[in-house]
Formats: sequence, structure tokens, C-alpha cells
Amino acid sequence: MRSWALITGGSVRLGREIGLAFARAGWHVACHYNRSEAEAHALCAELRALGVDALVVQGDLEDEASCQSIFDTTTAITGTALQCVVNNASLFVPDEGADFDEAQALAQIKVNLMAPMRFGKWMAALHASTPAHDAAANEGTCNGQAKPSVIHVLDQKVFNLNPDYFSYTLSKLALERAVSLQAQSLAPTLRVNAVAPGLMYPSGPQSQDNFNRAAQANVLRQPINPVDVAASVVFLAGNASITGTTVRVDNGQHLVPLARDVMFVVEELFKS
Repeated sequence: MRSWALITGGSVRLGREIGLAFARAGWHVACHYNRSEAEAHALCAELRALGVDALVVQGDLEDEASCQSIFDTTTAITGTALQCVVNNASLFVPDEGADFDEAQALAQIKVNLMAPMRFGKWMAALHASTPAHDAAANEGTCNGQAKPSVIHVLDQKVFNLNPDYFSYTLSKLALERAVSLQAQSLAPTLRVNAVAPGLMYPSGPQSQDNFNRAAQANVLRQPINPVDVAASVVFLAGNASITGTTVRVDNGQHLVPLARDVMFVVEELFKS
């Protein structure tokens, strides 16, 4: 029986690459979206053409009931074959510590932190209740596979702090700490890991020219390939011996400390 992966924010950008990587590795894919319905259906058609099953699931990650519906809709089809949840979706709004809007900050915390915590809790309950779990409690695998897992998509900013995108960064800092805490509290049922990519796509007000320059602001002086980040997610999903670990897939961007977000200082950076 093939395994399923649920990917939040799975229809565009990095989520799309992760879905393709799972499909090419032989996994079925549940693609969550909030607003990008056409892109989600187009991706699922592409995934089915690769020979796997694909499911489109809609929902708002700010709302607990909606998160529950996303999970229940997925497991109604997959059952315990849902072996991985990738918490890829993020809310990313510019603000500063001196003037952040509390409602917007809470919205980012709900999407970027609370939704991943919920999916981890529900995945643990799903798999702890299966007969296969008891038989595999002292093994490295369940049903001949790596134990089920939750994988968080972080940001190299959590290892390279600057004050821009204040509320977003706070939510990702909490999620980075949750990798270890969940790995401990949800063991031995689940494994919990993360990837921390750097700049991969233009964001917010960033121009294409600014992005092209900022994408090289890392120690390897080259753009980060989202395909490499997606491959790291699939690796973590399939490796039975890794839990509580974050893989930094950022061309060493976290080793280039900056006083502000790279899009705001790229010109000065390259002059120096």
C-alpha cells in the first residue's frame, strides 16, 4: 500500500515542488489550498499523470474547525496510509516590533504555528490508535516503512535574526522550537523534523531585479533551488532514523548575518 502525504499550501511555489517530489518518489499526495483552487486542481492532474493518486483539500488554516475538516477529509480517503503531513503554508506579512497589529500577528501565529501543532496532534492520535503501532513500537518502521512523520517548513531567518517581518519571525521561531518538543512528546508514534530554506521566490513588494540579486546573498553565491528543498522534505519523510532535526537548505544564507531582511539591504551588501 502506497503512503500518502498531505501538504498544506501545496498548490503553488514550494508546496507545488514538494508535491511533485513526493509523487516522483511514489507517494500519493493530498494537496491543500486556501484560495488557489485552479492551481491545486492543475497540480493534481499533473501528479496523476505521474502514476499516483492525488486529492484536493480546501480550508482556512487560521480556523481550528477548518483545520479539522482538512485533516478529516484527507483521512476519510487515506486512513492510516497518511504517513506524512508537511506544514508548508505560511502567512507572511511585513511588520515591526514597534507597530505590529495584534490581530494580524495572531493570524500569523494561527497559520504558522497553531495549525502545524494541530496536525501533529491529530496525526499522533490517528497512528497511536492503529494495531500496527503497537507491533512496531520498538521497531524503526511501521508496516515496513519509516514511522509516520510531520515536517515543518521553517525559514533560515530563525537562525539569522533581524527585526523585519517581526510577527512572522516570532511564529517561525516558536515552530523551530516545537520541532524538538513535538519530537519528544509525540514519540514513539511520530517523527518530527523540519527544513529551513532561504530565499527562493520574490515576496511582497520585492522586484524581480531585487530578487535576482538577493538570491545570491549566501555563502555559495547562487540561487537556492526549490527542488533541493523539496528533495530534503522527501528524504526526511522516508528516513526511519531521523527525528527532532532541522535541515538548513539555504546555500548557507544563515551564515550571512544582516541587520535587515535581505531585500532591503541587497544593494549595500553587494557594494561591500
